[in-house]
Order: sequence, then C-alpha cells, then structure tokens
Amino acid sequence: MADNLLYCYHCRSYHPREEMRQIDTKGGKRWRCIKSIEATKRSAAEREAFGRQMTAMNKAEAQSKARILNGQT
Repeated sequence: MADNLLYCYHCRSYHPREEMRQIDTKGGKRWRCIKSIEATKRSAAEREAFGRQMTAMNKAEAQSKARILNGQT
C-alpha cells in the first residue's frame, strides 16, 4: 500500500490522506474518510443506501480477490 493511503475503519477501504480525518472513538483515535463522515449527516434512508453501497463494493472486492487466489479469472 502506498504511504499516502490510510484505512477508513468505517467503510473498510483505503483512501488518500487528503480525504481522511482522524476522529476520537471509545477505542482511541481512528482514521475515517470525509465521505463517510458526511454520510452520517444525511437522512436514515440515505445512510442505509450508503451502507448498502459500501457493502456491495466490499463484497465485490472480496469475491475478486477470492477468484484470484483460487486461480480463476
């Protein structure tokens, strides 16, 4: 991973440092992307849609990695 990429604990993906903010949580300071922070300010329906979108992206990425590891293309 490039040095300028940070892991967003909320959407579980890497983003450039410029798109991230460090926030305080119960477990200490964590990095979170601006996109996910802004999403929390929207309505419940919009937040759910954002969550479904992130889940779909993460699932697609995991399936792609699994196919590569299993030797499928």
